[in-house]
Amino acid sequence: MPLADALRPRTLDDIVGQKHILAPGSVLRNIIEQKAPMNLIFYGPPGTGKTTLANIIADSSNRKFYKLNAVNAGLAEIKDILKKNTDPVLIYLDEIQYFNKKQQQSLLEVMESGAVQLIASTTENPYFYVYKALLSRSSVFEFKPITPDDLLPAINKALDHTCSEKNLTYDIEIPKLIAMASGGDARKAITTVELLTNAMPRNGHIPTEQIEQLSKDNSMRYDKGGEETYDLASALMKSMRGSDPNAALHYLARFLAAGDMITPIRRILCSASEDIGLANPFAPVVAKSCVDTALQLGLPEAQLPLAHAVIYLATSPKSNSAHDAVQAAVQDVQNGLVGPVPRNLQNKHADSTGQKREQGYLYPHNFPYHWIPQQYMPDNLQGKQYYVPGDNQNEMALVEYWQQVYRHHNRYHGNG
Repeated sequence: MPLADALRPRTLDDIVGQKHILAPGSVLRNIIEQKAPMNLIFYGPPGTGKTTLANIIADSSNRKFYKLNAVNAGLAEIKDILKKNTDPVLIYLDEIQYFNKKQQQSLLEVMESGAVQLIASTTENPYFYVYKALLSRSSVFEFKPITPDDLLPAINKALDHTCSEKNLTYDIEIPKLIAMASGGDARKAITTVELLTNAMPRNGHIPTEQIEQLSKDNSMRYDKGGEETYDLASALMKSMRGSDPNAALHYLARFLAAGDMITPIRRILCSASEDIGLANPFAPVVAKSCVDTALQLGLPEAQLPLAHAVIYLATSPKSNSAHDAVQAAVQDVQNGLVGPVPRNLQNKHADSTGQKREQGYLYPHNFPYHWIPQQYMPDNLQGKQYYVPGDNQNEMALVEYWQQVYRHHNRYHGNG
């Protein structure tokens, strides 16, 4: 039996982490202790206790317990279980996201009849991957990565168990290094202990260098295309928007360590216009230049221009005036707030269609400051303002420039 299974917690108090859902008095703990036959969905990263908790619930249940994995099980297996049992059963379905909508609907039928109490688990967000009707009949609980401090008792227990069998000793830093390198995954931490001790001769000593070799590049979670990818992308963009270059570099590094350049590149290019915008008009230029260089270089050298871009955007002045302006304009168009193009803006070729009215367009470059007032908005939108200048040096300078233009025009035409 793998060490992680041999040392699997048997009681609620033995579970490491997850205090936010298993503390005394919590809803989930009360459900378990009262043996209430609730349908439950657990979601979170691997190695955080989902299967362990399902086993503990099963041990206290008076129902026959079955484990299935949606990767290789289907409705046939569930129907077979029901044929063999006249009494209600408890089914633990791991990776429920691999059941399609029809399969999940069939689960719903046996849940509603009371034939099955379901505990399902998934590493993906169930609100995206689980049928809504099934969600509405279940209680969803999120499992979070286990902190290094919470992992230490389990690691020490595993070390004591394995080292005593082979009379091994180890450097005092070993438990903490394993905890730090496990990425919040208890199973990974205990498996690391098992690998370390199996690799040592009897009466040996485990040095720090052993765990450093074993845990290299092993502490980071990254599920390309999964929820973790979107969380990291969101964190990168929000860190640049929040002007924190250190946090932005951290999230960039996590992408680069996983070999993913494309996801951070998209966030970098977007942030340059969405978050910096007119406060620093060179931001999109710098971002695009850095991105092009990164794509030409490839990893690992690409980390340099991408770091350049991330630091530049994070430390630039910020303005979302362009973002808000176009969003407001798009919203009006989607709501049907449109009108005919003013005659003076219509294509000149319209003059050759037999229309007798003069176009009346004033060519701005023929006037001082290359500007002359005339109607640009449709009749029903005149006076509508989408763009509101941001309170940054660049946009304030633009405001001052246009105030100067308006003052000159008013003086020239005798308007004050």
